[in-house]
Amino acid sequence: MVATATPSLIEDIRRLKQERNALILAHNYQTRDIQEIADFVGDSLGLAYKAKETNADVIAFCGVHFMAETAKIVNPTKTVILPDRDAGCSLEQSCPGPQLESFLKANAEKNYYVIAYINCSGHVKALSDCICTSGNAVKIVEAAPKDRPILFVPDQNLGSWVMEQTGRKMDLWKGSCYVHVEFTRDSIQAIKDEYPDAKVVAHPECTYAVRMLADEVCSTEKMVGYCKNSDSNTFIIVTESGMLHRLEREVPNKRFIPGPTGHCACADCRYMKLNTLQKLRDALRDLTPQVEMPEDLRARAEKPILRMLELSR
Repeated sequence: MVATATPSLIEDIRRLKQERNALILAHNYQTRDIQEIADFVGDSLGLAYKAKETNADVIAFCGVHFMAETAKIVNPTKTVILPDRDAGCSLEQSCPGPQLESFLKANAEKNYYVIAYINCSGHVKALSDCICTSGNAVKIVEAAPKDRPILFVPDQNLGSWVMEQTGRKMDLWKGSCYVHVEFTRDSIQAIKDEYPDAKVVAHPECTYAVRMLADEVCSTEKMVGYCKNSDSNTFIIVTESGMLHRLEREVPNKRFIPGPTGHCACADCRYMKLNTLQKLRDALRDLTPQVEMPEDLRARAEKPILRMLELSR
């Protein structure tokens, strides 16, 4: 049962945050009430920077497991809590660390330069040369060595979009985000037909057929800037539904179309929506569930993350 955002619940979270010297980070796909109480709302890249730079003792990460794990990797002395321990990710699940490790050993002669989308486990990060997000993937691929083939894991749709942007051939792991591949060309076209003056803004995790209908393909963070600066006043947002909350808050003078009944451009991620205000309050109170990982694995996973942060500045 989802707790109502009562004044007492909000007060409890704010009090516990102060007592714990905690930082509350929330991904753009979190519910409106969590976004509104967070210290920072952003995409994976922005959240990684905030986690790395914080002086807080506790990081309460309202997102999914790989995000909280990333915060722990770059801040091992901090207590990192995830309100719901079952908040996973279909992309992370599509590329198990042992499977990638076996693949790399079987193809050792290729000497792959492995670029891992941040939506992956710490084990996969530890096997990678550099991490990327949807916001910096083009830059990371352009900076990759020219004398080694690239293996891009785990999102084949983001990888194919990056190849389109850079002209760089890569081998793609066959993973995908279950939310973004549910969007179809026909469903988005139906919304375009109803709102012909609206701009279509799609996430690169969408399929090629959907990306071809978009006026702009970009990360969630770049969606904010695009909508702010565009001459258009109406937008069809093709990504997880939580993004609408941030857009409506930061670009209040424009209209964002979630889609008519039966043709919804936005969809819910069942993992992102596992976090609630009550679970956040309980996590801050009990300092559990905590994210932990072996130090040798953490240290190996940290190197490609720091490489990404350095290349992204």
